[in-house]
Amino acid sequence: MVSALGVQLGVVGAYLVVALAVGLLAYRLTSRDAEDYYLAGRSIGTVVLLFTTFATLLSAFTFFGGPDLAYRAGPEWILVMGVMDGVLFAILWYVVGYKQWLVGRAHGYVTLGEMLGDRFGSTRLRAVVAGISLFWLFPYVMLQQMGAGEAIVGLTNGMVPYWAGAAGITVFMIAYVVIAGLRGVAWTDTIQGLFMLGVVWLAVGWVATAAGGPTALSNALATNEPEFLALGGGLYSPQFIISSAVTIAFGVAMFPQINQRFFVAKSSAVLKRSFALWPVLVVLLFVPAFILGTWAAGLGVAVPEGANVLPVLLNEYTPVWFAALVIAGAMAAMMSSSDSMLLSGSSYFTRDLYRPFVNPDASEAREAWLARIGVALFATLTFVASLFRPGTLVSVGDTAFGGFAQMALPVIVALYWAKTTRTGMFAGILGSQAFYLAHVFVPAIEVGSVTLFGATYLTWDYALWGMALSALLTVGVSAMTAAAPEENQSRFTDGLRAD
Repeated sequence: MVSALGVQLGVVGAYLVVALAVGLLAYRLTSRDAEDYYLAGRSIGTVVLLFTTFATLLSAFTFFGGPDLAYRAGPEWILVMGVMDGVLFAILWYVVGYKQWLVGRAHGYVTLGEMLGDRFGSTRLRAVVAGISLFWLFPYVMLQQMGAGEAIVGLTNGMVPYWAGAAGITVFMIAYVVIAGLRGVAWTDTIQGLFMLGVVWLAVGWVATAAGGPTALSNALATNEPEFLALGGGLYSPQFIISSAVTIAFGVAMFPQINQRFFVAKSSAVLKRSFALWPVLVVLLFVPAFILGTWAAGLGVAVPEGANVLPVLLNEYTPVWFAALVIAGAMAAMMSSSDSMLLSGSSYFTRDLYRPFVNPDASEAREAWLARIGVALFATLTFVASLFRPGTLVSVGDTAFGGFAQMALPVIVALYWAKTTRTGMFAGILGSQAFYLAHVFVPAIEVGSVTLFGATYLTWDYALWGMALSALLTVGVSAMTAAAPEENQSRFTDGLRAD
């Protein structure tokens, strides 16, 4: 007889093998030039673009961090992730993404740094954008490895240790990105997105049936966690919800793996259809994920130290094989984020740092192999960092979102305001990053009645204040400085008009 552990690991392992097979097929169809490897030749259609963005964005932060937060503090986080960010990011997909697509198509840009570096005639600005992006990408890749480790602990009741789960997904994502390129990543993301949606809704139905139905679940929640049934009854304030929604949505728009997808659509119609459908997909995944975490709190599910609530809940209320299938879906979420992050990170490293500063004449073949080596090194370093578990999935993810969000408004200003200058961009990006980093790493200091480096100012999150500072510095310094002769505004705006 096959043991429960064997079934669990077999289901998850089978899923990984299928995903790897898709990557091998894509490898056979991918040419060896950088544009095809990183952007799939700018040929992605509506369904694949929608689902690759969907699967890339919905990571361990969503699949495990969200239910964990709902389990501890109530379901209102759905207002941030399921509704507000579903709508806010769709708007940003148009505001930022459409203009990036236009200029990227006109001038062949592969990364955000390339676009800004050419616009402002500055390899240093290109390097700053790439360096900041890689810095904040590090904790978000680490978050996926933490999520995998915690998922395996919860699924196997601790029989497989945390480090083994984190190591397993690290090895797989290195192999997959090295082989597949964006074409394989996008194809697998489409399969994984559909798979995630299917299994999470099946999980809701199965748990609801096993627990006695919706009425029984509502009664259990009213008895054990009555404050979860009232809006505002949990730990969330309006300021917290709004600040989180804004910083997450703007941060997502600057994520390398998301931002590069603004370049890949094969037509403007594809891009527009994709962001119009985005809020629907987000709600379809986030609602069931947060419902499961909330139900677990009402049912009094005990979550062991170092585990996530989702696999523990499923182990109690569904068969072993189904629990493993849902965790395979969660692993799909983590892999579809990790592989895209590593692929985009490698393009930022090779195209924005290696080529301009080390070897401008490097062949595309050399660049491609250097990218693969960079993927392996970056993933290994994040795995080592994940073993120290520097925070919860939500806290690590939230920190990364805030860091990326500091770049968003300077980029938007550059896209829409012709008088933006290189000096203004440096001021806006570096000034807000310094402000944000100080609040992340420097302990709070009391100066009279004022708290410096605190979590909030006037009840609003410091990340939101950093974003306001970035816009103020970009616009203010640009207004006081003149554009250098090598800044390329006319070529940039010509690309924006080329629809």
